[in-house]
Amino acid sequence: MTPGQLLREARQRHYATQKQLAARAGTSQAAISRIERGEVSPTVDTLARLLDLLGEELVLDAQPVDSGVDRTLYEITFALSPTDRVRAGSKAARSMTIISGRER
Repeated sequence: MTPGQLLREARQRHYATQKQLAARAGTSQAAISRIERGEVSPTVDTLARLLDLLGEELVLDAQPVDSGVDRTLYEITFALSPTDRVRAGSKAARSMTIISGRER
């Protein structure tokens, strides 16, 4: 969801027009429209202030990505020297060539 979509949905939930929100924010209706259409990307502070004027709170959250990759392998790999990493990569590539039946 874009900042503009977030703002539009919040504004509509509170039955406020762009003009009403602009008046509360001390800006123009055109400025609110540009944000909602994605022509302007507001700063986090601006978006939080506009949402606050509507009685809502902007909540930013970070969550780990579950990529299905065993992250301990990263730790093991990064513990190796660059030379050892290249050797391990070359060995893995040779193994994949053998497994795929393309060994020369």
